Amino acid sequence: MLVAATLAAAATLVLAPATAEAATITVQAEAYAAQSGVQLEATADTGGGQNAAYLANGDWLRYDGVDLGAAGTLTIGARVASATGTGSIELRTGSNTGPVLATLAVPNTGGWQAWTTATATAATHPTGAQTVFALLKNTTGGDFVNINWFSFGDGTTTDGPGWIPINQAAWNAQLAEFNALTPRAVPAGTVRVSEFNASCTYSHSRPDDPIIFPGMPGASHMHTFLGNDKTDANTTTQTLLANAGTSCKPAPDLSAYWIPTLYNGDQAIEPKDVVVYYGSRITDPSVTKPFPQGFRMIAGDAKLQTPTPDGSVNAFYCAGPGGQIGRSADGNWPICASTAVLMFHLVFQDCWDGKHLDSPTHKAHVSYSYTGACTGDYPIAIPNLSFLISYPTQGSANGLRLASGMASSMHGDAFFAWDNLAQSQRVKNCLVQKAKCNTEGNF
Repeated sequence: MLVAATLAAAATLVLAPATAEAATITVQAEAYAAQSGVQLEATADTGGGQNAAYLANGDWLRYDGVDLGAAGTLTIGARVASATGTGSIELRTGSNTGPVLATLAVPNTGGWQAWTTATATAATHPTGAQTVFALLKNTTGGDFVNINWFSFGDGTTTDGPGWIPINQAAWNAQLAEFNALTPRAVPAGTVRVSEFNASCTYSHSRPDDPIIFPGMPGASHMHTFLGNDKTDANTTTQTLLANAGTSCKPAPDLSAYWIPTLYNGDQAIEPKDVVVYYGSRITDPSVTKPFPQGFRMIAGDAKLQTPTPDGSVNAFYCAGPGGQIGRSADGNWPICASTAVLMFHLVFQDCWDGKHLDSPTHKAHVSYSYTGACTGDYPIAIPNLSFLISYPTQGSANGLRLASGMASSMHGDAFFAWDNLAQSQRVKNCLVQKAKCNTEGNF
């Protein structure tokens, strides 16, 4: 066992904010101020840095100046790996015999570099900068855990209303699972296009919008909902994940998708089908990351009320034999041949700020990859979501209308609630490898 050691000033604790706004910090395990029984080694995964290695019962690490934030529930995470047994990490404040902040259970992950994130919460805790000790507890003897980092967050944000910071510990765990996946071999003859999809049908209609008007039933214009069949004004990430009913395939996609209802006069025209594509428009799709759990965003503008004459971009069109045979009297809607159907292709943003699940405009946390890459304030490439919507109508000489108004007001909302592993496998196999996959995620 190594003796306790105090690091030189050049190697003191490094507190890296997990986001610029969210009150969450990540403490690298090797940035201790003192320790007993610790060895350091490089992690096997790219970007993992070093980890505190081969820790046994009674070993400890001390971290000075850990900002535990303001009063309120504190969420704590630790990225751990264990090849030989189980145990716990007991976090104490002030001294190694001080009050217990939280206890993180360490599972047997199956290898010294097979990482998972252990989490715990502290309902009450000291506030501000604190000295935190990590004590290793194990009853089976011998080395039992490696630690890559700790995270401490109170979930608050200085952005103001409408900004929803990511839960850094949960995102770190999701990302670690994604990074650890080995992609499947792409069979010969596979179309080399980054793509997988969810195949959806109409679910239900409500004048609700859980992104723009959360908790306010009836506050919105009428929406056509796809996917999770319990979506309403009170929908949250937790309610989506708790309900297995969905009008989309595959079953692991419990997300909610919605668009304004289309009308011919006063008669609603619900989609025949909607294919929700997950793809990539960037030059290097290998950097794409999955959507964080609970992520949400909007494409289009419900307030845009401008004419859409023939040839307009982002407009309704006719698909199928015969195509478009005319325009409505106001010129804003196509009239399709009897052998064709009305369509709309709605494309979402594909670059993310890496900090927020949502923003006040529901667009400020995302951007389009105008240059073929995600850079600057939006450095994280996420799947390029798009809705390909097919309506069982040829249109009308009198024109159609959306619940939000003119054809130009077409828009869509997405509230993601995938099984993490199922989404990660599809992103890794299909998008990262630039391979076309079907609804079940197969080549």
